[in-house]
Amino acid sequence: MTWTVASFTQLLEAEFPPRWAEPWDRVGLVTGRPEQPVTRVLAVVDVLPQTVAEALDTGADLIIAHHPLLLSGVSSVAATTYQGRIVHDLIGNGVALYVAHTNADVARPGVSDALADLLGLVETRPLRPTDEGRGFGRVGRLPAPLTLGEFAHLAATALPVGSWGVRVAGDPARTVSTVAVCGGSGDEFIPDAVAAGADVYLTGDLKHHRTIDLVASGGPALVDAGHYATERPWLTPLAAWLRAQTGLEIIVSDTTTDPFRFHACATLDPVA
Repeated sequence: MTWTVASFTQLLEAEFPPRWAEPWDRVGLVTGRPEQPVTRVLAVVDVLPQTVAEALDTGADLIIAHHPLLLSGVSSVAATTYQGRIVHDLIGNGVALYVAHTNADVARPGVSDALADLLGLVETRPLRPTDEGRGFGRVGRLPAPLTLGEFAHLAATALPVGSWGVRVAGDPARTVSTVAVCGGSGDEFIPDAVAAGADVYLTGDLKHHRTIDLVASGGPALVDAGHYATERPWLTPLAAWLRAQTGLEIIVSDTTTDPFRFHACATLDPVA
């Protein structure tokens, strides 16, 4: 079979229907002619100059991204912003761009399933169900209980968190068994983790006041592993599924697009 942008879009939208996306989201085909052939694909979290350069270097003619390039409404794609320059580079080099964001978050399997699998969770279910067995986040259990300290070490080892590791709120000696996770920015799902009886909730972008209130009230422990690190695991099963469906070369980007690249301590030099 000869794959085109149109047939690839049809495949992706059968697995991640755009109607599943949140109303504010912008998913689907961004650049590319429907009849354009697809022979090599690059899967990325973020569409940035670095990942576009990687696509050009590897000869990819389609980029599948998790985060939208043009999330807010625009009236111009002039090459006066980095987004505009990217649009020009993609079109000028014949590279199509497709985005699967919150529709991939709620899919089963989806973004949070990849995160749960990497942490070894079993018997998972949606943290905030929608319908048709889908939903945001996942809650499951560890094969054997761990202390919070041990679980934090597991997360820091399994996830692409870089030298800064993970942030943890809670007693490191606390026993944890039931675990809730959400890829990306999951602060809003803290009440769902509480309702699910989670011992610990792992996500990214946790807020100070909500965290301190939860810890003070005796709720679940919290682990903030960062936005990028909790979504990057999805690219691996996505690529495996696409290879099985298409027989094409599907490349998982090795470009880290986490904007937080090093940490510094008061008595130490910055650590890259």
